[in-house]
Amino acid sequence: MLKKSKSTFVFIFSIYLCLMSYYLYTHQYYNADIEAYAGLIYKAEYPDMAIEDIHKKVYTELKGTNPKLFGITPQDEEIAIGENTYYKILSENPKAYGEELQLFSVKPFYNFVNLMFFKLGFKMTTSVFLTSILSYVLILVLLFCYLISILKNYPLAFIITILISLFKPLLEASRHASADSLSCLLLLASFYAFMVRKNHFAATIFAMLCVLTRPEYFILYSFLYILIYFHKNILRIKMNHLFLSYGYIFLSFFLIQYFNQISWSTLFMNQFTKVQIYPISNPDPFYFPDYLNYIKKSMLLEFNGSYFSLLLIFIVIILANTFSLRSKRSWAQCLFFAAIYASVFLRFLIFPSLVNRMMIGFYLLIILSLIYIQNSKTDIFKNSLEAGK
Repeated sequence: MLKKSKSTFVFIFSIYLCLMSYYLYTHQYYNADIEAYAGLIYKAEYPDMAIEDIHKKVYTELKGTNPKLFGITPQDEEIAIGENTYYKILSENPKAYGEELQLFSVKPFYNFVNLMFFKLGFKMTTSVFLTSILSYVLILVLLFCYLISILKNYPLAFIITILISLFKPLLEASRHASADSLSCLLLLASFYAFMVRKNHFAATIFAMLCVLTRPEYFILYSFLYILIYFHKNILRIKMNHLFLSYGYIFLSFFLIQYFNQISWSTLFMNQFTKVQIYPISNPDPFYFPDYLNYIKKSMLLEFNGSYFSLLLIFIVIILANTFSLRSKRSWAQCLFFAAIYASVFLRFLIFPSLVNRMMIGFYLLIILSLIYIQNSKTDIFKNSLEAGK
């Protein structure tokens, strides 16, 4: 009877995933990033094609997808000065468009996955959206498996997974042409491999791919490796394995920075102050007072507009229930969440925006960790990993 019940939940869950995939495929949101990701697909597939031809090919196809593509006016709401004019210029200026592509080339694994779908025969726009949709499906599968292993309860795991699947930031990320869903999937996969499967090698590979999808996750992994270092005896991780693992993650981040042609200062100015038409060949000068003014103006609003304040309340409630100053377990759990919040804060100082769909990796990591602490009888830092196994 129990086996039949499990099969029923798995079957219903499979049907649900199919329905959600169809919904997401038919309700995609057009965001301007797809213009750059499409160009990178064609640039990789046809390396000898001139940028003028790539530009024409991309915008011809996208105009059929979004008839209002060329109807943006400077009077529309914008964050940085000239933002809407900039997108109109990109649609008309192949040289400016060519430099725009470099802003998005810092996510090599995401662009690689898009290219693979294109090579399989899907249309350019379909290839980009399929990456987000498939990532959404795999995130839910991973969540379901994780919750089953922690809760030992199929109905409860099913209900929680369905509720998380309707989490607005997760749905938004899955409807956008962005690396948000894929990076979230890889982040969760690295933690699943570490905590549940006890496979350090697989966890390292997923962490590397996560950084190659969204480089800013390197900040989080750096903090977490420091935390693991101080608990290496409990985790039974050999020092050389720990440093080798982090070295691979650092190498992934370093390679992105090495080939990146656009400095952080130019990126900041382009996104938050004044959009640069030619960010590589003729970037505007960076003014540190402008940076400080934007940070001071947006910090409180950005954090209050995110879910981090709300989640912090639940973190305090759950951890305070069993907290002890003499307990290494309590301190380890507190430092784990402190690492997440420190990563988010440092990321904000580099890129002062906490768009919720970009934060889903952090959100789900917090939610799943709280479920683990609340329901698991095992110490969060015990039996998670044995080096070499």
